[in-house]
Amino acid sequence: MRMCVVYPQAEFGSDPELIREYAVRAEELGFSQIVAYDHVLGADPSSHKLTGPYNHQTPFMEPFVLFGHLSAVTKEIELAMGVLVLPQRQTALVAKQAATLDRLSAGRLVLGVGVGWNQVEYLSLNCDFSRRGQRIEEQIELLRLLWSQPLVDFEGKFDLVDSAAISPRPIADDIPIWLGGWHDRVLQRVGRLGDGWFAFSGHPRNRSAFTDSRRIRRPEDLSRRVPIFAREALKYGRNPTEISISVLISSVGFDKLEAWHPLEWAKRAKRWSEVGASHAVLSTLDLGFSPKQHLEALAEFRSAWDEHF
Repeated sequence: MRMCVVYPQAEFGSDPELIREYAVRAEELGFSQIVAYDHVLGADPSSHKLTGPYNHQTPFMEPFVLFGHLSAVTKEIELAMGVLVLPQRQTALVAKQAATLDRLSAGRLVLGVGVGWNQVEYLSLNCDFSRRGQRIEEQIELLRLLWSQPLVDFEGKFDLVDSAAISPRPIADDIPIWLGGWHDRVLQRVGRLGDGWFAFSGHPRNRSAFTDSRRIRRPEDLSRRVPIFAREALKYGRNPTEISISVLISSVGFDKLEAWHPLEWAKRAKRWSEVGASHAVLSTLDLGFSPKQHLEALAEFRSAWDEHF
């Protein structure tokens, strides 16, 4: 199992030296990926009924810019978007941004994508929230064409490319696309279209993370949900065992937030590995940590994992 970390930007501040220190330390400790979340806008909960945990006061770095910075201060750690809200962005521009970042990072980008939950963002970005599921499937098709073909002609329901191309293309003429979410339709997309699945279950302050039976809270939930994308993959001639599965190691899924205990968290990661997860992503959010404590937690978790497993 590959060990990864969520960059805790909602609690880490915007000091560029601290951001650099976090990424460099994660790489030094042998973590395989640094994962960053994406929100363009946060909404005021006094004016909007929000279904997610973040609001207008939650800080989020723009992930392409953030990873451009981190690619310059690291050498090996993968840079994974977990996830980019793709249907509220222009497809050709994302293709260009991702290809550029892939080049600058020497092929270390993992483009995690999802449909999001914040309708206010879609409205502000002039995108149709109600058709986001349809759009993301078309976008994935177009992204792969723009990354692999010297010239593209494409006419879809949402995008039009008339004998045009991006240059330079990604190093391998492709970038891994992982999908995030837990609905059946998302898992079917993973089977048809995805290179990986971010099986993240939500946020501890979001009650649906505990009550929605489709969410991935425990290893047995993963065992129950994987057959959905596996069947779809086989239907399309794909090998489901080649699709990466990434799970979150965090305070999500417990009746109350547990105190930080690195060995117990490492044991959770081990249980996930036993049911087929390929990546475990450590999130130290919502534990009341200072930036210094977030950094210390990386070393404590890594030490517990390496010593016992």
